[in-house]
Amino acid sequence: QVQLVESGGGLVQAGGSLRLSCAASRLTFSSYAMGWFRQAPGKEREFVAAIVAAIRWSGRRIYYADSVKGRFTISRDNAKNTVYLQMNSLKPEDTAVYYCAFSLDLVAITTIDAYDIWGQGTQVTVYS
Repeated sequence: QVQLVESGGGLVQAGGSLRLSCAASRLTFSSYAMGWFRQAPGKEREFVAAIVAAIRWSGRRIYYADSVKGRFTISRDNAKNTVYLQMNSLKPEDTAVYYCAFSLDLVAITTIDAYDIWGQGTQVTVYS
């Protein structure tokens, strides 16, 4: 089974940047999606960004939540089986535990239910 390990969280001042990494092991699929979600204290887990990894895919490959568009960038390194989330211009409201997740559903990848495997999460704290 695919295993995911996130890293890169931390404490940063508002306006700063962080890069999260999600390393996937036992990845034997040629078509899949990877997503980033976050959960703030007392709030539900919410979608942040997702990327489709598929050789033959004519659909959209990258998605962002409106709240992070223009500030966050999702990318992947196939050779390392790693997905990144570059977060710039961070705001206190970005404070949350960030989770990466794996999905074989290439369509509904902005929804939590599309994801089968989750990492343990990494804490991001933005102070003003």
